[in-house]
Amino acid sequence: MTIFVAVQKRGTIALPPELRARFGLDQPGAQLEIVERDGEIVLRPHLPVPTEEAWFWTADWQTRERAVDAHVHAGETTTFADAEALLVHLDTL
Repeated sequence: MTIFVAVQKRGTIALPPELRARFGLDQPGAQLEIVERDGEIVLRPHLPVPTEEAWFWTADWQTRERAVDAHVHAGETTTFADAEALLVHLDTL
């Protein structure tokens, strides 16, 4: 696929919407890595948070992570010697 886009006065270019969507560049925080190689300018999509991990960074999930961290910090956890001991404990609940 070849697409031509105009370089604007300040050096900006606009990527077509279908390319932005295909490469996840329509997501908040999406970035492009710019590489100069053998007389070419190569643009590579770069997401600070990969799309498949974005769920972890939602406000709700981060709130829950902080709650768990508080429980761990307060010593409100139980450890088990092995998986079998954990399963026995779960059966008693």
